[in-house]
Amino acid sequence: MTILTLKDIGVTLGAPLFTDLSLTLSPGDRLGLVAANGRGKSTLLRIIAGEAEPTTGDVTRSRGLRIGHLVQEIPERLMPFPFRAAVLDALSPDQAENESWRVDIVLDDLSVPGELRDRPLTALSGGWRRMAMLTRVWVTEPDCLLLDEPTNHLDLERIAGLEAFLTGLPRNFPLIVASHDRAFLDRVTNRTLFLRPEASRDFALPYSRARAAVDEADAADARRFGNEMQKAAGLRRQAAKLKNIGINSGSDLLTVKTKQLSERAERIEATARPAHREGSAGDIRLDATRSHARALVTLEDAGVTAPDGRMLFRTGRKWIVPGDRVVLLGANGAGKSRALALIAAAISAGGAEGLRIAASVVPGIFDQGLTGLNGADTPFELIAGNYGQSDQTVRGLLAGVGIAIAAQDRPARNLSGGQRARLAMLILRLIRPNLYLLDEPTNHLDIEGQEALERELMAEDVSALIVSHDRAFIRATGTRFWRIGKGRLDEVDDPEAFFAGMEGGGGG
Repeated sequence: MTILTLKDIGVTLGAPLFTDLSLTLSPGDRLGLVAANGRGKSTLLRIIAGEAEPTTGDVTRSRGLRIGHLVQEIPERLMPFPFRAAVLDALSPDQAENESWRVDIVLDDLSVPGELRDRPLTALSGGWRRMAMLTRVWVTEPDCLLLDEPTNHLDLERIAGLEAFLTGLPRNFPLIVASHDRAFLDRVTNRTLFLRPEASRDFALPYSRARAAVDEADAADARRFGNEMQKAAGLRRQAAKLKNIGINSGSDLLTVKTKQLSERAERIEATARPAHREGSAGDIRLDATRSHARALVTLEDAGVTAPDGRMLFRTGRKWIVPGDRVVLLGANGAGKSRALALIAAAISAGGAEGLRIAASVVPGIFDQGLTGLNGADTPFELIAGNYGQSDQTVRGLLAGVGIAIAAQDRPARNLSGGQRARLAMLILRLIRPNLYLLDEPTNHLDIEGQEALERELMAEDVSALIVSHDRAFIRATGTRFWRIGKGRLDEVDDPEAFFAGMEGGGGG
């Protein structure tokens, strides 16, 4: 039984986002939607939900299908609402009056703590606001879920809870998930659609296995295209040779043969399809310098405190040496970001109680709020004059990270999250640090950007202290792991026990 059919769907906004997309969704399909930033994922979800129209093609939904659509943006009008009231608002007036009990059931299903239910959304974290929007969708009892970046702003514990909720749905419940979280896609999907301007590819596999399959298919396409172009070139060489012979001999037969060979070459060239190449949303490159210090940072049982002064944990005696990529593991609120901020402040001050900093340390700090890029300064102003680059070079650098000329002289706060993240990485590159302090660096990056950052961090001599909720990123980049728990910081061999504790509700 098919509940949704897309036939030859296409959307063109200046340039094609995708074309000739045909797809069916059946009960039990859990489809992961993968594409770079700005390549049409949200647009496709809106079309499926009936909130937008395609440029070409048709959408057929089964009769009475109720679609629940989790969008990325939170309506401004809901921000003053308490959590529970925001969910109740999703029901019809009659349902809200007579069936308000449904809200409490859904709040329980999604493990929303009682103390949060009467707090206004303005007083909640981005993660809990995200959960409020998901709860609003789920309370309407949809037959199918469309989830647009559902893990945005969620910490590992809440991601694990969302995974448990989705995998616990009835096996025949369908959903479509647009996400850049590779581990999340592997856990909750059984199909993957790679959305492309032409020839999108669909595999009945979760993300990691589908990625291997699409890479193999693209490589086969590249070989096939090369062979066809080589064959066409051979035909053209034969045609040119015969043409010369025909001219010298005056043979009409050779003239006809020359024309036939040229036409065969033209047909091959016209029908050959080049292999897909993912257009970059912007380069991510790092440029680290080296330090010959034995230890970049030495922790001498430093205390990490909450904003109100409460002691969160003590570090014990630990070191970060050149080449270490240390990942801080801990439950939400354990003090990971506070620890990064403490070390950043100590670097700025040349040291602090319980902290020794090597004199050669040059820090590269990436904070998850991208606070330095939220003001009125333009991308051009943030780079020009600060790093010894000419104006022309600055324009080229900004274009290279995906910020078009027209956007370079507008306030940086108007850029997309992905563009601001790439701008922040460009600033780090120009600083040329020897110690990166990275707080949720993949939050706004698409999969292409995440993988580019991983490659850069894994280059020789890159040293970093990392806080991240992205399990694939942690596994790829971490060389050492420090786990916060029971008031202390312990070194562990790998992050897997911590991840398992989160998935099991242990909280770390």
